[in-house]
Amino acid sequence: MKLTIVGGGGFRVPDVYRALLADAGSPRITQVWLYDVGADRLEAVRAILASAARRAVLAGADAASIPEVHATTDLDAALSDADFVFSAIRVGGLAGRVADERVALALGLLGQETVGPGGISYGLRTVPVMTAIAERIAAVAPRAVLINFTNPAGMITEALQRVLGDRAVGICDTPSGLGRRIAAGLGIDPREVQLDYAGLNHLGWLRRVLHHGVDLLPQVLADDALLGSLEEGAVFGVDALRTLGNIPNEYLYYYYCNRDAVPAILERPRTRGEQLVVDQADFFSRVRGAADPWQLWQDTSAARSATYMAEAKPDDHVADAEDSPFQGDDGYAGVALSVMRAVARDEPATLILNVRNGGTIPGMPADAVVEVPVRVSAQGMVTQQVTQPDLHQLGLMQQLKACERYTIDAALSGSRTQAEKAFALHPLVQSLPRARALLDGYTREVPEVAAALAASSGAAHTC
Repeated sequence: MKLTIVGGGGFRVPDVYRALLADAGSPRITQVWLYDVGADRLEAVRAILASAARRAVLAGADAASIPEVHATTDLDAALSDADFVFSAIRVGGLAGRVADERVALALGLLGQETVGPGGISYGLRTVPVMTAIAERIAAVAPRAVLINFTNPAGMITEALQRVLGDRAVGICDTPSGLGRRIAAGLGIDPREVQLDYAGLNHLGWLRRVLHHGVDLLPQVLADDALLGSLEEGAVFGVDALRTLGNIPNEYLYYYYCNRDAVPAILERPRTRGEQLVVDQADFFSRVRGAADPWQLWQDTSAARSATYMAEAKPDDHVADAEDSPFQGDDGYAGVALSVMRAVARDEPATLILNVRNGGTIPGMPADAVVEVPVRVSAQGMVTQQVTQPDLHQLGLMQQLKACERYTIDAALSGSRTQAEKAFALHPLVQSLPRARALLDGYTREVPEVAAALAASSGAAHTC
């Protein structure tokens, strides 16, 4: 089978390849095609993957079982006849991410990659590019399933479904990782746990943890040690989680603790994006000449994980390697591989994914992409029953979904009016004057946003 990775020069790609090397089932991925617009980064990533393959063979793997790696800047060549496509692009690069952060922070608003104004800016420039890529998938890879990593994942997946329908699915590791950590703390096999989780990407809540029909969430909330060991416990504090009576996705920190989050980000010498600019420039300058590119990547990845959402955690918090959304069996790569196994081998799995709502969450549009448990198999993807969200949860979901849809419409039509509405009605903005200032700032500082609003159909494929 052929797997195409759109954004193949990205830092996450080696983790996908590591998961493929560990996969012994059949049928399996035999070809990995890396597509990116940056040839230098493509070659750097290919060197890392070659280093990983050599290590696997030295450890006893059959060389014939190692997936072949191809790298190209030709999108159609990469996509042609693919069985699966992973999308992990960053339109506007890290410079765009820094602008997403700084334009908002300059107005006293949250500056973050996917949450708040930065997520809208990111969506405005990404939707046209991803829509064009989806059209090429429909043309040259008509059987491919597109597994979307590209952020803002829920918004982008909803735009992709306008072209590919249910063949486009979005993934995030955070909900699955939460369930795995809770099961481990309780001494239970994660496969025996059913998570009652519902929301949007980076905006969801775990309301029940079912084991043989018994809800164990009250036990979790009452256990100081277990609750405090969770990343969510470090982010929100155990007392806050008990007050809420559920465990929110860690990104809800930016909503529930917004007045704390903005000063915490401003107090740091660099934003997350600015730090990654420095770190990745150093990494890619060293990797081509490294004696062991794979080891260099692993060391850099571990250091990057240690600072993940650092502004939301106590200064004395020690991050576990598996706290990263890019590592472990339930990281992005593990969740994506589970989807592929379920579809290609009919190895059914229940995963929390970004899919079409249908009637899963009453009060949300049927065609809205939501983040809920899904049973995946060769027969398709079936959403699982969840508890109806309470008024607060549903109201926040509806408000955010409206902003996502205004963003998609603005990106595809070039409408500044729709873009202004997306900013103004976002719960972390709630101001028409600031919405206009945000839009002016992003169109000034991010060329890809200006291009999308000027003539979205002509947006360049910039990863």
